[in-house]
Amino acid sequence: MRVTVTYLQTTDPATLAPPSSPRPPFELARVPEPDPDLNRALYASVGGDWAWTDRLPWSPRQWRAWLAVPGRETWLARVDGEVAGYAELAGTAADGSGATEVELEYFGLLPAFTGRGLGGHVLADVLRQAWTLPARWPGLPPVRRVWLHTCSLDSPRALGNYRARGLRVYRTEEVQQAPVASVPG
Repeated sequence: MRVTVTYLQTTDPATLAPPSSPRPPFELARVPEPDPDLNRALYASVGGDWAWTDRLPWSPRQWRAWLAVPGRETWLARVDGEVAGYAELAGTAADGSGATEVELEYFGLLPAFTGRGLGGHVLADVLRQAWTLPARWPGLPPVRRVWLHTCSLDSPRALGNYRARGLRVYRTEEVQQAPVASVPG
């Protein structure tokens, strides 16, 4: 199947555009210690409707190794104490530039929380955290850009949300993807 992959970025925190709608009540907090079981469960729950399958066969050891990389963070959005969504950030020092690039590796809401006007607000807060990542990881230089990619298999609202928050498309590509196989949970 043909899939369109869209890459977006922002190079200036001042371009962040929070939603104009009233902010729903939620809290965003960083997971203090890597938790492979939590990340796997969130990945499966959030991505279940959007063909997120590449990490499903990972072993606990692979999840631990992934989460143990310095500069990698997991953020949880909670509504009334219940997890509503999550994001994974990964900051890396850009080769020879003296700057950090932060990838928003995964972002999404659990199915029960979609369609409530929450996604844009959570995304805006996550992007603010991406710009401040070096403050939590001594040794990482200042952020020069925050970026992500999405594809035509993701939520039909994802691309519009990213663009509405101030991220700009810098590349698109068509890729051939094998049909999604079911992986036991």
